[in-house]
Amino acid sequence: MIQEPQRVSAADFIRGFANWRLQAARKPVVVTHHGKDAHVLISLDDYRRLDGGDARDIAARGDALQASHAALVESIRDAVILIDPAWHIVAVNPAGCDLLERSAAALIGEALAATLPGLETGLLAHRLTRLIDHRERFSGEIPGVVRPGQWLRIDLLPVPVGGAIVLRDVSAAMEEHAAADAQRALLQAIEVDGAIGHARISVRETVESANAALIAMIGVDAAAIRRVRFSALMPIGHRRRFVETLESVFRTGTAERITAELVTREGTALPVTLSIAEIRGTYASEGAVIAVTAAR
Repeated sequence: MIQEPQRVSAADFIRGFANWRLQAARKPVVVTHHGKDAHVLISLDDYRRLDGGDARDIAARGDALQASHAALVESIRDAVILIDPAWHIVAVNPAGCDLLERSAAALIGEALAATLPGLETGLLAHRLTRLIDHRERFSGEIPGVVRPGQWLRIDLLPVPVGGAIVLRDVSAAMEEHAAADAQRALLQAIEVDGAIGHARISVRETVESANAALIAMIGVDAAAIRRVRFSALMPIGHRRRFVETLESVFRTGTAERITAELVTREGTALPVTLSIAEIRGTYASEGAVIAVTAAR
């Protein structure tokens, strides 16, 4: 069927794109440039009905690409929620259902504020407003969006339907950061105390680092004991017990405490107490930390 096209200037087409896109579903829209016909906007169905196989091939490839994008979103481990400009959920992937502990059927059409309890109390609401109104992206860690105490890595992305919210639970990583901060503070407190020596040793017992208090106890500089076996800093009679204790720590993962002696630079024996704890990495032992205090 021959359809009489509608004509619109390029400037008016840009300003009223949403309206002209709907008009093109009923009849072709010719976009003019300086009064001359330049482009034609038609519906996808009309495009597929054009003569020749190229149009059908292009349309088929487009459909396949859209299907692959949808499959990708469905399979990724991050939760993905799509919202419309009114902040209603229009789509959610399986990971999103798992995070929110609800089915997709129950979530689609629901207001986002009803799904994310912490939405209105934090930074996220402002960022979503910027996303919908200005297509502004955002990435960051925000606590308490879904449940109290939970940290989520949130990425906001503009999409044609409105906005995409990508969520990943990073609570464990944030706890590790907090623990690392506490450990750094503890080491600073030990250094300020000045009476507690400590050394980090490898699984082969060699000294990798030592603090100023331990170096002062022995009376040497840091370079002199680096890569030296820790047991070599002891009198011969104390070495066997230390090695057996260290092996027990590596075998069981349980910290142990023993009395021993260190040989100073002057050759005197300094009675000390050693507290030994394993440094356990993700896959294997990475050595141990030894805290050294002078016996009283």
